[in-house]
Amino acid sequence: MAVELDVFVGNTTIMDEEVYQLWLDGYTVNDAVKVRIEGGVMEECEASADVLLSDTMDQYRTFQMCERLLHSPAKLANQLLFQIPPHRQAVLIERYYAFDDVFVREVLGKKLSKGTKKDLDDISAKTGVTLKSCRRQFDNFKRVFKVVEELKGPLVENIRQHFLLSDKLARDYAAIVFFANNRFETGKRKLQYLTFQDFAFCAGQLINNWTVGAVDNMVEDMDVDLDKEFLQELKELKILITDKDLLDQHKSLVCTALRGKTKAFTEMEANFKNLSRGLVNIAAKLTNTKDVRDFFIDLVEKFIEPCRSDRWTAADMKLYLTHYTNSAHILDTFKHQVVWDRYMGVIKSCIFKMYHD
Repeated sequence: MAVELDVFVGNTTIMDEEVYQLWLDGYTVNDAVKVRIEGGVMEECEASADVLLSDTMDQYRTFQMCERLLHSPAKLANQLLFQIPPHRQAVLIERYYAFDDVFVREVLGKKLSKGTKKDLDDISAKTGVTLKSCRRQFDNFKRVFKVVEELKGPLVENIRQHFLLSDKLARDYAAIVFFANNRFETGKRKLQYLTFQDFAFCAGQLINNWTVGAVDNMVEDMDVDLDKEFLQELKELKILITDKDLLDQHKSLVCTALRGKTKAFTEMEANFKNLSRGLVNIAAKLTNTKDVRDFFIDLVEKFIEPCRSDRWTAADMKLYLTHYTNSAHILDTFKHQVVWDRYMGVIKSCIFKMYHD
């Protein structure tokens, strides 16, 4: 008996984006098949369960074979084994390096080492992200960190060029690399309200203003290491709190500018000296590695919490810090305006982002 078959031959690798996402999310073949059936793919394609299983297994094999190329994305464009159109290559790469914010929030600031990798079981249970997906994301962080660690030039650009990522994802990876290098503390209970995107924004501010790369854009580690010379200069700001006349003059200028503009004026006036000491002491201690690690904890404890307990609004915070920063320029005997602006520019941006009223 003659059987007629319709056969289509092509050399473009067929990849289903939904199946790719299931593979990335760590689903087994059988679980992926269940998800596809529940999504109505059998009715859509008029396929049997066996055909669906076979298709899913085939796609998973293709993804596994592609994975080693995805570790060095530039190789994907230059290989001949898989005929993948450029726009599809970009999707594969971007999704492979995408990560879950809840997962990265758990490892942010930790050393990207075997010790942290051992904790992935617990992190998987806590976040609901599958262990396989946790491992992929962690290995991606580690891979990017190792590649860009010794490169000269801007961090975001290096990540973008070497891993062919979108600008947004490259900036997020730059934040992860920066936090891992400086080991910023992000896990304390007082910091739990902050999201990864809050920290990523702050990382961008620190990279653009406080690193060696902010003043010299062709040195190694330029965007990962804080500018030690600048950190040393920050000690000069202590005069704002150790010189009583200067402290009183600063307070007077700020309070004159604020009077009648906010309901929180009484609290601002009463707490001025404590708040100023808090911000200036954070600056003066940044030459110590431990104090760099505690930067975000210190901002919360020394400034954000006292303001929150006095019920400042975000608008109050903006008003206060603007006048606090600008008034230092009018102080006759204060000669460190350039360092002050470089410091307070970042402090203001970070506090505005971290202050959820």
